[in-house]
Order: sequence, then structure tokens, then C-alpha cells
Amino acid sequence: MSSSSPRLPTSERGSPNRRFARPALAVLLAGTMLTGVAAGRFETGTAHAQGASALAAHPGAIQPQGPSQRLPDFSGLVKQVKPAVVSITSQLKADAVDDEGDGGGGGGQGGGGQQMPFPFPFPFQMPHGNPHRTVEARGSGFIISPDGYVVTNNHVVKGATSVSVTLDDGTVLPAKIVGRDPRTDLALLRVKPTGKLPFIQLGDSDDVEPGQWVIAVGNPYGLGGSVTAGIVSARGRDIGDGPYDSFLQIDAPINRGNSGGPLFTQDGKVVGVNTAILSPSGGSIGIGFAIPSDVVRSVIAQLQKTGHVTRGYLGVQAQAVTPQIAKGLNLPASLGTPPSGALVANVTSASPAEKAGIKPGDVITSINGEKIATPRDLAIKVADVSPDSDAKLTYLRDGNSQTVDVHVGNLGKDGSSPAGNDNGQPGNQGSIGVALAALTPELRQQLGVDDSVHGAVVHGVQPNSPADQAGIRPGDIITGVGSHLVSNPSDAVKAVRGALKQDQTVALRILRDGQDAFVAISPGTGGGSQAPGDDDGDGDSSQGNSQSG
Repeated sequence: MSSSSPRLPTSERGSPNRRFARPALAVLLAGTMLTGVAAGRFETGTAHAQGASALAAHPGAIQPQGPSQRLPDFSGLVKQVKPAVVSITSQLKADAVDDEGDGGGGGGQGGGGQQMPFPFPFPFQMPHGNPHRTVEARGSGFIISPDGYVVTNNHVVKGATSVSVTLDDGTVLPAKIVGRDPRTDLALLRVKPTGKLPFIQLGDSDDVEPGQWVIAVGNPYGLGGSVTAGIVSARGRDIGDGPYDSFLQIDAPINRGNSGGPLFTQDGKVVGVNTAILSPSGGSIGIGFAIPSDVVRSVIAQLQKTGHVTRGYLGVQAQAVTPQIAKGLNLPASLGTPPSGALVANVTSASPAEKAGIKPGDVITSINGEKIATPRDLAIKVADVSPDSDAKLTYLRDGNSQTVDVHVGNLGKDGSSPAGNDNGQPGNQGSIGVALAALTPELRQQLGVDDSVHGAVVHGVQPNSPADQAGIRPGDIITGVGSHLVSNPSDAVKAVRGALKQDQTVALRILRDGQDAFVAISPGTGGGSQAPGDDDGDGDSSQGNSQSG
């Protein structure tokens, strides 16, 4: 299967349109006539100009000022940084590849509406007849050290049987996967060059502002060394890909194959890793997302040192503070300022938060002096704290601000799940491919269940996972695993892990639309008995309108 560049419709390729020729000419003529009138009445024009000047000088008038600037020329910068940008080729087993790809950060449905995990970055050359053959996927990356460390996206290399890196000069080197972090969709590779390689440095994404020029370099559709430019559209975007989403949004065109490539500022520093686009067509429409370099720096340093990432664990489930909740909790209010903070809905038993005295109803407002405005802020900030270290937590209780020291645990070791739902944001992902959340009062109201129902809510389902194949859907309530009842996500995760350790089929007891049923999930095959009401067993695995960059 070969790929070709789509041709633009005639109307978009600059063909003449006679309907607009006459009005445009009329405007030009009108402009000439007005100029003549102004020249014939110079004194009157001067008087009007003085009046306009006096109006502009009136207090409160907006007077934009700024130097006249030409559009920047990036050619010199590109020549310097391009040798450190590489193309990455991953070989994957054909039977392990889904038509839509695997997904990026693996956050499942994640609360992002149509913005779902992203497929692989390049249209596969799918083989026919032999499922054991391999297929090829391509992405981008960049060199961060002279001895051959390369940064890319996790979804570019996940599931690969072999990976190779093509340098800017065409040299192809085999690559080893040093480590991957699905939660941030980052991966670190290592090649062994014959000499020192050109490399680029990470910049400070916290200094990036909307409106700033950025340049993306990568391998879109296999066209290595492609350069596009645009501006930063926004910061801190949550696209529902995982609990730690805080993307830079850019309008520099990026497409399939740009995944893992660097995003530069004009000083030649990398401020982001191009990861995803939002698109109804699969091509760029000017809405792209890059992982901030500050996140990249922290994750890659850990992958380089240990091959995996550890994160802080607090042990709370939190929700946003609405004006109604703020009023009900008697929280301090500022005129015109919406309430902020992370409202603790549940505290995990024996967790660092419980040991520190945190209770449901507390509103966490800062950690180590850094403001917490939303539950997502809490998840990100807690994850950044080194495990087994102390942190200072500030919270509101009964309208009064209090501070407490908390000994932060190790997520994945002490935490109830590997994806951080106990750090303030639902989104833990089990090995059967589900993300679980606690049954909060709000969720009970949405799902129409009372306090007599106990269990864990399916917050998201990873596309093509065993749970997806079995027909598990977001909104299902897991009330038991096998013969064991579960009352919260922690219980569910432990029970599922216990079954998986014994290589058993996982029998989930679920509650859907008021009906109880058992669903059998076979992790080895990705399938099992289907959930009730799901005729084809594919669950809710729609990819929406998001595509990989």
C-alpha cells in the first residue's frame, strides 16, 4: 500500500474566481478617490487628525505600541539543529497491530470526550495472509547526548520487536529501548555510534508563552527532515490522554510520523515533544500537542538512570471545587474569582494522606508552596515529588487554612494502582485495560445508584485491550472479581492482580443499567464472554477525532 499526498480542491489551489475580481477593483478605485479628496483638503484633514490624536490620548484609550517586525527566517536555526533530529522505524508483529493503532499515553477514555489516545504515527504496510509477519511504523526523535541517547514517544516504539534510528545523513543504526513511560507517552532509546553525535538541549517550557514562534522538525509520512513553523496557541492543555496531561498546544503543522520529534524555540532549545493532533480528517488542521520539556527532562532522567519512572503517592481521590460546593463548605470567597483547589472525596486507608490526618471534605490548595487549582494539578504535583520524601501540604478545613507535613509514598509500590487515581485524578489503568474511579456522590447520581451499591466505576477502557474485547464500557460498576466482592478501586485492582498472577481468566461481576452480570476476560487472548448489551464485543473503543502527530 503506497501513500500519496492529497491534492487540494481547485478552490483551495489558488484558481481565479471571477466573482471577486470586480468588488476588489471597486475597493481600489474607492481608495484612490478618497486619497484625492484628502489631498485637496489638507487643512481639514489636519484638523481631523488632531481630533483623532486628542481622542487617542484620552485617559483609558487603548494605544497599542510595538516595534514593526518582519516574519522570522528560521533557515539558519534549522541548519544547526536538523542533524540532531532522527527518523525512527519500529518493526511490529502484524497480529499485534490494530487498524487504529494502540494509543498514546494509554489513558483510556480518560474523561476527554472525543479526545482519545492516539494511534501509531504512520500508515502501516499491512501484510495479508500471514499474521506472523511484521509491519513497519515510523516516527521521529532527537538526540540528547553525544553518546547516542534518543528521545521519542512511547507509542512510536511500544510493542516493537526491533527499532532502528536513521540519522540526518542517512546512517541507519539499531536502537535499544532503555525505558518507556506510558503515562507521559515518552521513551528513551540508545544507539551506539562510531563517533560523537550532534545533540540538542532541552529548554524551559515554563518560559514559553502563547503567541511565541516555534519550529517542529520530524518525519511526517516518512518524509524525513521536514520543517514546519507556527506559534504556541495555549499551555496546560488536558486532552484526556492520561492523569498527567499538561500539553503545549501549537498551530505548527504536524502529522502522522511527527510523533516524538522536537519542538524548538528560536534559541534552538527543545521546549516540547510533538505527540498528537486533533483532526477530523487525520491531517493537520492547526491543533497539535507537544509534551512540555520540563516533563520530558524529569522523565528521561529517570529512564536513563533506572529504566523506569517512580512517582510520588498521596492516597486521595479528589474533585473540582464548584461555586455551590465552595458555599456549602464555607470556603473563603474572592469577588470575581472562581473557587480553586482539589476537594478530597476519599482517602485511601493507611495511605500517606490518612497518616497525615487528611480527611474527606478538605480542600488541598498547595503542595510545597506550589498552588493547586484543580485535581489535575494535584495529580501532577504529587507525582513530581520524590517518593519517600516529606512534602508540605496546605489545605482548607471548615474554612480555615492549615498546613501539615506528609511523607510521600511510592506510586505503584504503595499506591493502589499504577496510573495515579489515588493522587487526585481518576485514571488508573489495570493490566486488563481498564481505568477505575471511586463511586463518589456525583458519580452515584450520574449512574443512578444509591449508597447500597459498592464497587469501582470503569472510568475508561483502553482500545483493543482484553477489557475492550470483552465489552466492558465506561460507566460499568465492578462490584466483584470472581467470588470476591469489591468496595473500591483498590480492592478491584488487588483482586484482578491476584487472578492474573495465577494466569486465570478474570471474572468480573459488573452492574450496568441496573442489571448484574459476570464478564469473563482472558488476558492472553484479549477476549472472553461479552458484557450484556454488547453484541459485537468491541466495547466503546471509538477513537473520536484525535490522531497521532
